[in-house]
Amino acid sequence: MEKINLVWLKRDLRTEDHEPFFLAEKSPLPYLIVFFFEPSLLTYPDTSLRHLQFQYHSILKMNVKLSKFGHKVQVFYGEALDIFQKLTKSFHIETVFSYRETGIQVTFDRDKEVKKFLSLHNIKWIECKRDGILRGIKTRDGWDDAWEKYVSSSIPTISFSPSKAILYDNTNFHIPDDFLSSLKDYPKQFQPPGELMAKKYLDSFILERGFTYNKHISKPLESRRSCGRISPYLAWGNMSVRQVVQFIRNSEVPPFAKRNFTSFLQRVKWRSHFMQKFELDCGYETKFLNRGFDSLEYNKNESHLEAWKEGMTGFPLVDACMRCLQQTGWINFRMRAMVVSFATHNLFIDWRDISHHLACLFLDYEPGIHYPQIQMQAGTTGINTIRIYNPEKQSLDQDPNANFIRTYIPELSNYPLSYIHSPQSLSEMEKILMGIPLSSNYPPPIVSMSESSKKAKEILYKLRKSDSVKLENKKILQSGMTRSKIKR
Repeated sequence: MEKINLVWLKRDLRTEDHEPFFLAEKSPLPYLIVFFFEPSLLTYPDTSLRHLQFQYHSILKMNVKLSKFGHKVQVFYGEALDIFQKLTKSFHIETVFSYRETGIQVTFDRDKEVKKFLSLHNIKWIECKRDGILRGIKTRDGWDDAWEKYVSSSIPTISFSPSKAILYDNTNFHIPDDFLSSLKDYPKQFQPPGELMAKKYLDSFILERGFTYNKHISKPLESRRSCGRISPYLAWGNMSVRQVVQFIRNSEVPPFAKRNFTSFLQRVKWRSHFMQKFELDCGYETKFLNRGFDSLEYNKNESHLEAWKEGMTGFPLVDACMRCLQQTGWINFRMRAMVVSFATHNLFIDWRDISHHLACLFLDYEPGIHYPQIQMQAGTTGINTIRIYNPEKQSLDQDPNANFIRTYIPELSNYPLSYIHSPQSLSEMEKILMGIPLSSNYPPPIVSMSESSKKAKEILYKLRKSDSVKLENKKILQSGMTRSKIKR
C-alpha cells in the first residue's frame, strides 16, 4: 500500500497560516486532504443548515486555489472512525495532521475514539494549537504571555507541491443527493464564506468601517457596518486570529481611529480567553459553571419559549433581534446579551433551553465562546455581575429612531416614533385615528418587565448568597480560569 499522510480539516477551512498544511508539505510523503460531514454531528441540536452551507462553500473556494496544484479537499459523508477505518485499508497512513478542536463533548468523545484507533494502527496524530488555545493547563498563569507570543510569531509560508497531491475515490462515503442539494443553495442574506471574503471584510474594516467601531458597537443597526464582522470567518477558520492581529497591528490608520482598533484587538483576545475556558471543561454546554446554581428551578412555559424564538414577545427590540438572527445570522454583542437576558430573566427560561437554538441561528457559532457567554448573561456564574437588560431602555438608547425595529418588524412600520418602542401604550381607538390597520398581529408584551425583573433578581441574588455558590466561587477564582476539575 502507498505510504501517505492525511490533513484532516475541521474548523480551519483556509489555505494560509495553516500549520497542518505546512507540516504536511515539510514531510517527504504525499498527503490526502479530508473533511467529514458526520451524521452524528449533523443531527446534533447545535448544528444548522447555515453552518453546513458555510463550511461547504468555504471548501469549494479552497478547492479553486488548491486545484492549481493538483490538490483537493475531499469531502466525506460518514462518521470519522468509519472513514479512518476505510482509509487505513487503502493506504499506509503514517501521520494525521489537524488542528485541535475546542468543541463540545460530542466532538471531544469522537476525537478520543479516533486517537485510540490511530494509536492501535501506529499512526501518529499531530494536533496543532488553534488560535493560541492551550490544552492541559490548570490555571491561567502565563496564558497571556503565551497568547501574545503566538499572535506575534511569524506566519509560515505554504508552497503547495503538485507532486504531493493525492486524490481518493470516496464512493462509499459520498454526500447524499438531497443533502448535497441543500448545501449548494447558499442564501444571499448571510455573509459570503471563504478566505477572500474574510480578507475583504478585514480590509474594509481597517480602511473605513472601523473608524466608528467604538461609537456604534452597541447599536443594532449601525454596528452591522462598523463592527469587524469577521466572526464567521474566525469561527469556521477562513482566517486565523494570528492573521487578524498582525494585519491590524501592521496597518496604518489615522490617529483619531487608533482607539477603535485597540478596542477591537482587545475583544479578539477575549475571544481566545473564553475559548480557553471551554477547552478546560466542555461540560459548560449542559452544566452550570457554578454548581451552586444546580438547585435553580426555571419556568417551563413552552408558549413563552416559542414566542421568544419567533420574535413575538411584544417587546420590539427583542423581537427585531430574533428576527434579524433568523434572516441574517448576526447581531452585535449587546443585542445577544439582551435576548439571553430577556429569555433567562424575564421569561425565566432555562439557559439550556435556549442555547442550542441560538447556536443554530448564529452563523458565527463557536462553542468555546457561546456557552460560557450564555451562562454569564444568564447570571449563573456566581462571579459575574447579574445584568438584566430593559429592552425598552435599550431600544431608546441604541435604536432611538427605530430604524432597526422597523426593518425587522414590518407590523410596526406605520406606528409613530413616539409609540414604536412601546406599542402596547397605543389604544385601539388611537390606532384607528392614526390609520394603523387593526389587523396587525403584533402581540402585547407577554410578561411585565418590572415584575419579572424584580422576581429574577430576588431569586438569583438569594442563591448568590448561599454557601454552595460561595464555595464554588472560590474554586472558580482559584483556578484563574474555570472550575478546578479539568476534563481535558
